[in-house]
Amino acid sequence: MTTLTTPAAAAAAPTRLRRTLALAGAETRLLLRNRTAVVNSVLLPLFLVAFVPVAGLGGHGPVGPRIAVTAFAVTLVFLTYYNLVTTYVARREELVLQRMRSGELTPGEVLLGTATPTLLVTVSQVVLVLAGTAVIGEWSAPADVVLPVVALVGGMVLMTLLAAASTSFTRTAESAQITTLPLVVLASVASGVVVPLSAFPDQVAQVMRLTPIEPIVELARLGLVGQTWDGRAVDWAGAWAAAPQPLLVLAAWIAVAAVVAPRVFRWAPRR
Repeated sequence: MTTLTTPAAAAAAPTRLRRTLALAGAETRLLLRNRTAVVNSVLLPLFLVAFVPVAGLGGHGPVGPRIAVTAFAVTLVFLTYYNLVTTYVARREELVLQRMRSGELTPGEVLLGTATPTLLVTVSQVVLVLAGTAVIGEWSAPADVVLPVVALVGGMVLMTLLAAASTSFTRTAESAQITTLPLVVLASVASGVVVPLSAFPDQVAQVMRLTPIEPIVELARLGLVGQTWDGRAVDWAGAWAAAPQPLLVLAAWIAVAAVVAPRVFRWAPRR
């Protein structure tokens, strides 16, 4: 019995991978046909880099790492989260999701394959910002390289799950401009990117550290800037000593979103 089932199980994984990659390839071709989206994907990080010397933000030491932290938050919220909400809703309203789900694709394959182009653009934009700040001489060695990678990967997973959950109360792709506002506002106020958390009373700052975007920003700042949420400079050991709370908060949000998203996600439009 074992010799019969084991080869079948072993063959299933490559088949799932091929199906997911095929769907991701189709979605990528659709993205590349949208010249506006492609141009914006390239210009946004370059504009962010070009803004540095124009604004004279050099200050104390290279500003590149701080710009990179901002790019993490901006890209994950305004690109990954918002784009995936509109994409999932548009595909649902066009009955594309329903048709794909009725075939061989599993729900996970459909969601991941549809999200892949956006996730690739997310990584590309962050890499462009890192490379751009290095080219203009505004880069310094990070305190740690693992924490920013964890922040980016964890952030993409969380934003994908939150986008899937947000489609439950987003009726059209156009209405995503409204339904995504709560997370956008929360990210602007409570992430520490626009206003440092140290500017708030300690009790308020500790509550803000429990919001979805803040642990991503905090981990990126620890690794890239070598700075804690309250502005203390740290080295490699200090960065990891301060990392457990944001790591746990990010993991908790991913776990909650992973439970909620499959329960509320709608594959067909409301009629």
